[in-house]
Amino acid sequence: MIDDMDSADVLDDIRELAFEMKVPFRPINRKRMSQEALTDSHQGVIARAQPVPEKDLDDLAKKKNAFLLVLDGITDPGNLGAILRTAECAGVTGVVLPRHRSVHISPTVTKTAAGAVEHLPMALVGGIPAALTRLQELGIYTIGLDAGGESSIFQLPIRDSRPIALVLGAEGSGLSRLVSERVDTVAAIPLAGRLNSLNVAMAGAVACFEVVRMRTTQVDDAT
Repeated sequence: MIDDMDSADVLDDIRELAFEMKVPFRPINRKRMSQEALTDSHQGVIARAQPVPEKDLDDLAKKKNAFLLVLDGITDPGNLGAILRTAECAGVTGVVLPRHRSVHISPTVTKTAAGAVEHLPMALVGGIPAALTRLQELGIYTIGLDAGGESSIFQLPIRDSRPIALVLGAEGSGLSRLVSERVDTVAAIPLAGRLNSLNVAMAGAVACFEVVRMRTTQVDDAT
């Protein structure tokens, strides 16, 4: 915590919580804060925590009504953080990330995710194509999101009880060829404007909440 920051209610709350939970804290100067924060947009407080624990892919797939988000090579930490925040709010039950050629949990990702990394189980896999094959073996219906998809994201046969995995591709290049070949279906978000694509974080938000809408609607219809 910066030792010369103006007093603020949120800082007082942090001090009180730290005291109650017996978490040690100490003030440092602005220069030291900037050196240790590892981000240019810190808000004056650093918390040191254990690394986010890795989960097993099979365990994520076996959750009841699993709703997984598979990320095929996201490299921008701002995009990953935004995607994780949306995923947590949409009720995603697990996230799958590749070990290589992808951004992982970092200070920037954590800050942008606004707490989501603490609640989303995540599995790191050697390769997304092989992970998709394993998910299908475990009964997961896999949906790739790509502008060239053969069907609309708004017309997918998603049943409430059916476990699914939504797959997002890398910025710019989208889904890789192998991933496109492995998913059960490739769906697109219909666009009505002059631009031909959405930012991957925005596309992920649309798709995640369309899954929520369809599942919720079908539950309401069944009752």
